Amino acid sequence: MLHLTSLGVHFGDRTLFDGVNLAIGTKDRIGLVGRNGAGKSTLLKIIAGLQKPSNGNVNTPKDYRIGYLPQEMEHDEESSVMEVAMQAFEEVRSLETRLLALTKEVGERTDYESDSYADLIQELSDANDRLDAIGASSTEEQTHRILQGLGFKISDMTRQMSEFSGGWKMRVELAKLLLMQPNLLLLDEPTNHLDIESIEWLEGFLIHHPGAILLISHDRVFLDTLTKRTVEIGGVKLYDYKGPYSAYQRWREEERSRQEQAAKNQQKYIQETQDLINKFRAKKNKAAFAQSLIKKLEKLDRIEVDAAENMQIRFRFPPAPRSGKVIFEAKTLKKCFDELTVFKGLDFIMARQEKVALVGKNGAGKTTLTRMLVGQEHCTAGHLNVGHNVDIGYYAQNQTDELNGNLTVMETLEEVAVGDIRKQLRGLLGSFLFSGDDIEKKVKVLSGGEKARLALCKLLLHPYNVLILDEPTNHLDLKSKSVLKEALQQFDGSLIVVSHDRDFLSDMTQLVYEVTPTGLKQYIGDIKQFLHEKHASSITSYEANRVVKIERTKSAKSGVKKSKQASGGDLYRAKKAQEKAVRKAKNAVERHEKTISQLEAKQQDLNAAMAEADPSDRNKVTDLAYAYEAVQREMQDTINRWEKAIEEVERLTSN
Repeated sequence: MLHLTSLGVHFGDRTLFDGVNLAIGTKDRIGLVGRNGAGKSTLLKIIAGLQKPSNGNVNTPKDYRIGYLPQEMEHDEESSVMEVAMQAFEEVRSLETRLLALTKEVGERTDYESDSYADLIQELSDANDRLDAIGASSTEEQTHRILQGLGFKISDMTRQMSEFSGGWKMRVELAKLLLMQPNLLLLDEPTNHLDIESIEWLEGFLIHHPGAILLISHDRVFLDTLTKRTVEIGGVKLYDYKGPYSAYQRWREEERSRQEQAAKNQQKYIQETQDLINKFRAKKNKAAFAQSLIKKLEKLDRIEVDAAENMQIRFRFPPAPRSGKVIFEAKTLKKCFDELTVFKGLDFIMARQEKVALVGKNGAGKTTLTRMLVGQEHCTAGHLNVGHNVDIGYYAQNQTDELNGNLTVMETLEEVAVGDIRKQLRGLLGSFLFSGDDIEKKVKVLSGGEKARLALCKLLLHPYNVLILDEPTNHLDLKSKSVLKEALQQFDGSLIVVSHDRDFLSDMTQLVYEVTPTGLKQYIGDIKQFLHEKHASSITSYEANRVVKIERTKSAKSGVKKSKQASGGDLYRAKKAQEKAVRKAKNAVERHEKTISQLEAKQQDLNAAMAEADPSDRNKVTDLAYAYEAVQREMQDTINRWEKAIEEVERLTSN
């Protein structure tokens, strides 16, 4: 078990975090959460031994191996994919070298009865045992399996790293890390550059990882799938909850509500007691009573309400100027890099105010296509026409890298802002959580999340009518991501968004474009419908699913033809089935209405009990508040079911 004891990080007068105590068990699956800039990545670096804390200690067991995947990394460009991944077996090579030396020494020694010779033999035995334990005989087989799982083909294994995109390079580093089989995996946003299929493969692989995992991710689905414990870091307090992030979030909200209710009741009690003290302290015959009340208040254990993380980015995109009816029109687009054909035969028309999710495997050409749409890449063949009065705002996948690290936060905006908007820069930065001295910070000292917020802030300096966003949620915390999603849902212009974040894409777009090497496929609906059509949430299974779908459609059409020739008996049975469905729906309405009446009675009883409760009885007040909230949640769920039942009745009776 690894222990963190009283860890703290201070930069001058600024405290990033302090007093962090944490124990990580051998099989723990921990999601590390917190606002951008809270110190999540810093904590991982400290555990990995890459940064020293200002105070406190990291206590690791003997022979404890830690594997660390940072957000950004440098790659060995000249080595092959296989060579880089095989670097995971440095321990194997080191042990093999040591074994040769030990074997040679054993052959040369003659002091068979000495203690040093016995120690030598023991070391030789331990080295052999260790090689067997880490599977030294099957290193190439293990490497191939992991790389193929992450999407590499056999032919890719000998290709140089320089031939691959950033996302694929990151996969090689991830493969190297997984091959190390560490006791503890430290993963800082591992899904940032992975496509949906690879994310799902990684989920499956990590579920069966034998060691512990400490994970930073802004992908809620990924967190909930993999973690069974959530740790929130922020300021002087650390929250440690036994459950995934979604459950933790609900618990935090409930806990804060209970605390607020209990604190409110206690404050009422304090005020009433203070009024009595003020009333009687001047009267001789009541002075002793007043003193007893004062002592009672002094001994009272005051209820503290946890500070809510109310600070979150707040913004809306400026109203979009009207563009032409057609935004983009592409005909037989083809893109090649030397002899490599990325895609060909892309045909699509995008209309005004359409919102499109762009999906596809890494390397399929999503980023290349977005760069072509904004004029940063030219097509090899075909035609791409941009519509009338189209004004594009572009957020690149590496947008944070484009920021000048030597400029301050304010200077970054002043460099591009023109007109009256310059007078509003401080307020705009405040909406993105840059306030006070923060605006004078150099960009190079900002966290990844802070840089992402600054890059998004720049998009608001101009009223665009088309937004093209390539992985905009990379580095954003969960709350900021939610705010961005809401702003994009309200944006009245056209939108093209590339993202591997299923939760973020959900309910945002009306269309999904899948980029494939042979063309572009269009799906009506959002990412949920798209994944549903693929039946196993697997991009590679799409073609087979499409065949099935066509066959089903044909069968359905055949069924329609037969129904036209249906007998009178068939019509009678259909009518009876309809009547039965209506009765069932109406019964559901009545059942839900009865439940609502019962819950209303419970609420009234609880309100009365809370009014009569002694405010000084903290446990009772807290329990009553919790019970009331539970009834409220059940009431809302029942109302939702009642509304659906009403809609079902209306649907059935209108046919």
